[in-house]
Formats: sequence, structure tokens, C-alpha cells
Amino acid sequence: MNPPPSRVGAARIGIGGPVGSGKTALIERLIPAFAARGVSLAIVTNDLVTAEDAERIRRSGLIDPARVAAVEAGACPHTVIREDPTLNIAAADDLEALFPDVELILIESGGDNLASTFSLDLVDWWMFVIDVAGGDDIPRKNGPGVLKCDLLVVNKTDLAPYVGVDLAAMAAQAATARAGRPMALTNCRSNEGVDTIADRILSDVLFR
Repeated sequence: MNPPPSRVGAARIGIGGPVGSGKTALIERLIPAFAARGVSLAIVTNDLVTAEDAERIRRSGLIDPARVAAVEAGACPHTVIREDPTLNIAAADDLEALFPDVELILIESGGDNLASTFSLDLVDWWMFVIDVAGGDDIPRKNGPGVLKCDLLVVNKTDLAPYVGVDLAAMAAQAATARAGRPMALTNCRSNEGVDTIADRILSDVLFR
């Protein structure tokens, strides 16, 4: 008896980071960026006890609302992206079943602290989003999210002059902490740096 044919599913990208760092805003910018690159996309959001982020993206008009699934963690956001990612795996599987053309699924964690990391049972590659208004000492704290992610995103660069942050110094400290591993500076309000992230995902994850 022949084994069933192998199936290569959609690539799964994790997006983690503290509350307010701009994860959902980044997704809203990545949606048209991937559409312009011909990538079929779906999204899973995580919130504690609501579907607020999912509803925001559904209402945006940027993507078919049916392609956005919501997971309610109900507890520490770490749990459903690291210790037991079953709910997120099931949500991503359901999206793939509904939309067989999907190539890429973005999985946004609930807002969490610098210790947040993704299980590799859930994602193939993940990024961690911090913002300059959260403090220029974040890179020096050596949190696992900052150190272990495939791509560190430093968002809200436009706010640096208003919160007393030396952006160049913060970026240099982040580069040192990450031993030169990839980093991107973004201002999601103006779309600055978003294309760089989309292109990196295309090359590093989708191999295009």
C-alpha cells in the first residue's frame, strides 16, 4: 500500500512583542506588501479574552475577513504560542483547509513581555517587535524575545526625538545584543521599513 502523498503547508510566521509595540499595525502594513508580491495570506491573532485585534484587521478592508482567525488565550500569552500552541496550530490548520492557496500565515501573539518566544512546533520563523517609546534600554535587558527571534523589529522610530531616545545608539545596542543577527527599523504609520521586512520573509522563508 502506497503512503499518502506528502503535503507542504503554508509557512507560518510568528509576530510577538509587548503590548502597544505595533504588532497589529505592522500586520496591516504587511498585508498590502504581500499582496503586491503575489503572496496568498491568512492571519491568526491572539488576545487574552477578546477578538479585538482580529476584528480590527477584518474591518480594515485589507483582506478577506474570513482569512482572519482569532484565538483567545485565556491566560498568560506565553502559553498558547510556546508551552501549548495547540489552539494556534488548530486555527492555522483550519485556515489552510478553508483556503488551500494560502502560502503564508502570520500569527500575532497577544501583547507580552520581553520573555516571549514562539515554539517551533507552531512557527517556522518569528519576529519580535519593540518600540522606541518603550525605552532605549530594551536591547540591553537581553530578553529572550529580543535575543532569539529571527528578526528584531524596532518600531515607532519617528517618536525617538519626542521620548529622548538616541535611535542610532539604541540600534547599535540591539545589534550588539543580537551579535549582528537581522534587525529592522520601522515606522508603521508611514510604512517606513515594511517593504524590507516583506522582502526578507520572501527570501528567508518563502525562498523567492
